[in-house]
Amino acid sequence: MNTGSDRGTHGSAADDATTEAAAGSTAEAATEAAGAAEETPHVSKAPAFIKRNRSLHLSWQVGVFIVGLAVIGAGIAMLVLPGPGWVAIFAGLAIWATEFAWAHLVLRWTKRKVTEAAQKAFDPKVRRRNIILTSVGLVIAGALIGFYLWKYGLVLPWSLKDQ
Repeated sequence: MNTGSDRGTHGSAADDATTEAAAGSTAEAATEAAGAAEETPHVSKAPAFIKRNRSLHLSWQVGVFIVGLAVIGAGIAMLVLPGPGWVAIFAGLAIWATEFAWAHLVLRWTKRKVTEAAQKAFDPKVRRRNIILTSVGLVIAGALIGFYLWKYGLVLPWSLKDQ
């Protein structure tokens, strides 16, 4: 089973694409080879003595997967419980990205989307719209609370006179 983490020792995808392009592939393959050459291939971050032994490296990957899964599971739990849920989920994904190429791609995609969302949030038109919507929401909530207090008054659900 190739998880993509041992590309550094057995050749990278960029090397394979370059070989295909040199063998007389179409212009599309040459374009893909140029794009793949710009990206650095994913290489396992395991120590060298672990990478040398296939079974030890597989055990290392299983351990990394379990630790990443535990951190992501804790992050999912923290979405509804007190704690930094999204931070833990991204940390678990970063742990997986140290060993698995697919996790590295997902983490890179996530970083790009978060950056785009942050840039969009600082756009003056979007900020103005968000401020207006928040203000309208606060005015409506204030009006509803004021109406409730006018109609029913401030009545506590417990009695303080008994104490």
